Amino acid sequence: MSTSISNAFVTMYVSEVHQAYQQRGSKLRNTVRLKTGVVGSKATFQKNGKGSAGLKTRHGNVPLMNVARSTVSATLEDWYGADYVDKLDEIKVNHDERMVIANAGAWALGRKVDELIVSRLEATANVIAESSAGLTKAKILEAFETLNGFDVPDDNQRFAVVGAHQWNELLNISEFKSADYAGDRYPWLKGAESRVWLGMTWIFHSGLPIEDGVRKCFIYHKNALGLAEGHEVKAYIDWVPEKAAHLVDHMISAGAVLIDPDGVIEIDCDDDAAIA
Repeated sequence: MSTSISNAFVTMYVSEVHQAYQQRGSKLRNTVRLKTGVVGSKATFQKNGKGSAGLKTRHGNVPLMNVARSTVSATLEDWYGADYVDKLDEIKVNHDERMVIANAGAWALGRKVDELIVSRLEATANVIAESSAGLTKAKILEAFETLNGFDVPDDNQRFAVVGAHQWNELLNISEFKSADYAGDRYPWLKGAESRVWLGMTWIFHSGLPIEDGVRKCFIYHKNALGLAEGHEVKAYIDWVPEKAAHLVDHMISAGAVLIDPDGVIEIDCDDDAAIA
C-alpha cells in the first residue's frame, strides 16, 4: 500500500498556507521596504543622503549636491514551523485538520516576520522616556515633532504600532477616536484594529516588547526599515513511518535591517497606567 499523500492534497494544502499568510499572518510586512526573491545570505538596501541647492554665478559651474550614498545589509535566516498530521486523524477530520495546521504554520511564520521587524525598530536611539505615564497625546506630538525635525517625509507612509493597553489609551483621545479606519486605505489591514491619524497609520500589535512593565511602542517611516525574503512561505509534506503520520513543515528565509535611524521613534509607555 502506498504511503504517499495524493497530489490533490498537497496542492490544496500549499494554497491554503499562502492564503492564510497573506490574510492573517504578519501585520508589519507591508509597513517596511520589501525585497523578495533574494539570492544568497544577504540583501543590500541603498541609502541616500539629503541634497541641497546652491547659487550659480554667471558663466560659473553649477554647484554639485554631492549627495552621500551608503548601504546597509539584511542577513537572511531560515525559519521553520513543523507539526505532525496523524494518518488516522487525517481520515477522520480531513479538511478541517489540514486548515488548522495550515493556519498554525502560517501564523507562526507571520509572527516571526513581525518579530524580526520589531527587533530592528528597537535599534533606534530616538527614545521618548516612559516618565511614569502611558501613551499620552503629549508623547505622540513629541514623536511627531521629532520626525518632522528630521525631515522625515509626511507622505502617508508613516506607521505607528502600539500595544493593547496603549490602544485603549488612544481611544480616549477624541481626535483618534473619530479618525478614519486604515482598512479603507490598505486592503491588508481590513478587519484589523487600525486607524489613520496625524497622517500616520496606527496598528494594534500584541507582540511588542515589554520589560519591567514598560511597553515599547514605535512610530516610523516605511523606508526606515527593510525586510528581505529569499524563500517565500512554503509547506512540505513528508511521510514519517515511525510516527504513522505526515510531517508538515512550513519555512521561510527572511531578514530585516534598520536603514535610517532618524525615521524611527520609540515611545516607552507604562503598561499599567490608569486610563481615565
